[in-house]
Amino acid sequence: MKWETISSEYIFRDTWLYARKDRCIRPDGKIVDPYYVMEYPDWVTGLALTKDEKVILVRQYRHALGEVCLELPGGCVDKTDKNFEEAIRREFLEETGYSFETAEYLGRSSANPSTNSNTLHMFLLLGGEKVQSQQLDANEEIDILIVSFEEFKQMLSENKFIQSMHVTNIFYALARLKKLQLS
Repeated sequence: MKWETISSEYIFRDTWLYARKDRCIRPDGKIVDPYYVMEYPDWVTGLALTKDEKVILVRQYRHALGEVCLELPGGCVDKTDKNFEEAIRREFLEETGYSFETAEYLGRSSANPSTNSNTLHMFLLLGGEKVQSQQLDANEEIDILIVSFEEFKQMLSENKFIQSMHVTNIFYALARLKKLQLS
């Protein structure tokens, strides 16, 4: 089933987004041309609990949707990050000022494997403690929300989280915490 790439041409390159046009051949010999691929860096996010088991969330403006969204903290994996755990710990420290006793890897997910080349790496972070103020990037404006688990469950039941990969992370984290019942 795997396609072979015959040629590949970048049609756009900028800070964190590359777009390319591939010419491919399928195993049955059919040529697929053009096939567009969006290259992004890998991302990390995580469901995080403080030492007193409150959930750490963020609210920020998302320009593509033109909406302020409720999300889990996270972001791009930097080239300087040694691994995904280091990336999620850095992102939480920058966005929220929290550090954690543990960061458990829950797996990966893809926003759209048909067009996006990257994956999201999901975590469950426990034992969070505020150790510094936010260290935001130039274009970031992030509100931190610390909510009880009951408030978090209510937000989830009201479909307050629209970032699908964050919802996926929440699903796996709740399953790991044994707070999700599958029939």
